[in-house]
Amino acid sequence: MENIQHCGVIGVGFVGSTCAYTLAVSGLFSEVVLVDMNHAKAEGEAADINHGVAFAKPCRVRAGTYADLARCGLVIIAAGANQKPGETRIQLLGRNRAILSSIIGQLREAGFAGVLLIVSNPVDVLTCMAQQLSGLPAGQVIGSGTVLDTARLKYLLGQRLGVDSRNVHAFIIGEHGDSELAVWSSANISGVDLDDYCRLSGMPDPARELQQIYEHVRDAAYAIIQSKGATYYGIGMAVRRIAEAIVRDERSVLPVSSLITGQYGVDNVCLGMPSIVGRGGVQHVLDIPLSPAELTKLQDSAQKMRALLDEIEH
Repeated sequence: MENIQHCGVIGVGFVGSTCAYTLAVSGLFSEVVLVDMNHAKAEGEAADINHGVAFAKPCRVRAGTYADLARCGLVIIAAGANQKPGETRIQLLGRNRAILSSIIGQLREAGFAGVLLIVSNPVDVLTCMAQQLSGLPAGQVIGSGTVLDTARLKYLLGQRLGVDSRNVHAFIIGEHGDSELAVWSSANISGVDLDDYCRLSGMPDPARELQQIYEHVRDAAYAIIQSKGATYYGIGMAVRRIAEAIVRDERSVLPVSSLITGQYGVDNVCLGMPSIVGRGGVQHVLDIPLSPAELTKLQDSAQKMRALLDEIEH
């Protein structure tokens, strides 16, 4: 029987080890199990995190096997090839597909029945594949989606407008990648329409500046990878937020990636969309209002994901 207070992390590279750290110090879990092909690396990461547990709430971090993951209520998959400078997330797919297939096979053999959170890129395509391979209900297989992209958008808007990013209410939706889009039509600052707030803030050309902010969000990973080789702190904090919503059954609205079944005229593809997240994963995908232009862009993003999946399946 799975235990929601036990969490597993598969793959302890930059992203996986950072996720393990944020989860261990979050106070959400009594145990975090690390699984990696390099067992010694998992042991080292576990020891390093454990040495700081005295400064946080009690949590046991240990290296383990797939058999240990059977009793976890949540397992994060962060294993896979790293994104190279100049490489798109889609180009990662061929290198990560075989890795994911092996992981899901071993999880099924171990009897895992909890929530599966995919972090490896390209996350939307891999989430679809994981759902098909695992046989788990669609809501239990989710990807980190555009949770981090949305946080980047809120941060940059908050910086430009001089307001706490937590008071910025806006979403990035669609693919976690080049075809993602910002939903400007419903964006607001604590209830004040974004366009009105931009004018109040003295922004001379809101359309141009908002487009620049969107482009910075879309290209953020490329810029960070070019500078330091990998992104991991932001996604580690995003994973902690998703885990919090699941463990505490918060029913929080987060743009995670999950199977879309008819909303927005999109079907049978995984995309990052505002969803109610709680115990058991995605409880409901919201059908939020979009402008005609936004709806077209979202459907274009979905078509790109669908075409890629069709190519893989054939």
